[in-house]
Amino acid sequence: MADSGSNPHVVLLPSPGIGHLIPFVELAKRLALHHNLSVTIITFSNFTSHIHHAILSALPAGVSAVSLPPVPLDDLPATTDGISRISVMISRSIPSVREALRHIRDTTPRVAAFIIDLFCGDTLPIAEELRFPQFIFFTSSLFCLSMFLHLPTLHDSPEKANLLRLPGCLPLQATLISDMSMSDHGLSYMLHHSRNHDRVDGIMVNSFEAMEGGAAGFLRDRGEGKPPVVPVGPLVNCDADSAGSDRDESCIEWLDRQPDRSVLFVAFGSWGSLSLEQAGELAVGLEMSGQRFLWVIRKPGDDEGGDYFSINHADDLLGFLPQGFLERTKEKGMVVPFWVPQAKILAHAAVGGFLSHCGWNSCLESIVNGVPMIAWPLNAEQPMNALMLTEMKVALRAGGSSADGKVRKEEIAGVVRKLIEGEEGKDARRRMREVQETAVKAVSSGESSDVALAVMVNSWKSRADN
Repeated sequence: MADSGSNPHVVLLPSPGIGHLIPFVELAKRLALHHNLSVTIITFSNFTSHIHHAILSALPAGVSAVSLPPVPLDDLPATTDGISRISVMISRSIPSVREALRHIRDTTPRVAAFIIDLFCGDTLPIAEELRFPQFIFFTSSLFCLSMFLHLPTLHDSPEKANLLRLPGCLPLQATLISDMSMSDHGLSYMLHHSRNHDRVDGIMVNSFEAMEGGAAGFLRDRGEGKPPVVPVGPLVNCDADSAGSDRDESCIEWLDRQPDRSVLFVAFGSWGSLSLEQAGELAVGLEMSGQRFLWVIRKPGDDEGGDYFSINHADDLLGFLPQGFLERTKEKGMVVPFWVPQAKILAHAAVGGFLSHCGWNSCLESIVNGVPMIAWPLNAEQPMNALMLTEMKVALRAGGSSADGKVRKEEIAGVVRKLIEGEEGKDARRRMREVQETAVKAVSSGESSDVALAVMVNSWKSRADN
């Protein structure tokens, strides 16, 4: 690779959270290794963890990271929702972003693009001042982007439809939008961020044409004056050792001893947690299913124990599991607190299914590894992702029959059996293998996502040379 000082330079600004950082790091790798660009990733030090540091410490040559100083958030009420908290943090970080971008401009004269994610639009005026071309990397689906771009129209309309019919997309219950925002403040911030999307020079999306062709076609032809939308995915972490390699990986050794496609991997993302009662239902449902499982568990999110939990060991995460559960399931199950190498697990031959919260990164990782899913969405855009996956017949849906929204143990046991050993699971596995082939093909040399990104990169290089 040429010296990074002579290459056109790209600056990436993901908002906080592993779900945003991972696809931005994968984009950075592709730009550096496939397109001979040098890249700086600017990160926010609020909400960081050892996993953030592990990911950033494994960046390839040509990619560097700069961490902004933390900003105070202790004046925000404890009940402040995640979207509002992140938005306030980014707004308060604008002076630090300006300083970092000015330093990059002064030391790296050929800045070809400034790329932000959906929550970072308040930094666009800084890029305008510095004359940096501005782009958004939307780290969810084209379906989600369609809804996001439609938010202002929906909000301003005097007639509120119960069912949204976005061009090229599945019909969408309008209630899912209010679920995403979690509060009136959150909705206000989402509207604000949505309106920023027409200010940029282009929008990249971590999806691919073969999976979302209808939405891709609609967004590509939105009309004059709208920034082009290009699918460049799936960009996922396929390097199983790139993050957290110093952590305990005994779960991989356990998987090595299991039969092929026999284990259900259960994980709800880096932020997802269930209530005590729901976690108890899940534990008993897994036990009732009789299937092998690997469960990444987080401390349940409330203090209502239901009938299942022994809470005598409040400082011990596994103490929240039903009494005797670990002993009764030790031959077929493994429970791991907090963290596992998810990319390596989904690539393992023993894994036959993935019970997931349907965060977009997890969806794509499951797709590129050909692992069928059980969809159990919790919040944000996850219900939209779950809807799309079930309509594609690569996922079965957990629950849905209970009036209180809880998924009962009998439903859990039934859907787990269906996925791992039933005919529905076999059909989902066959369909997922078909989608896997299109996903891997999309980012291969000369294929749809690879070409779309190359066209965009070439436009950056041409502008940087002029």
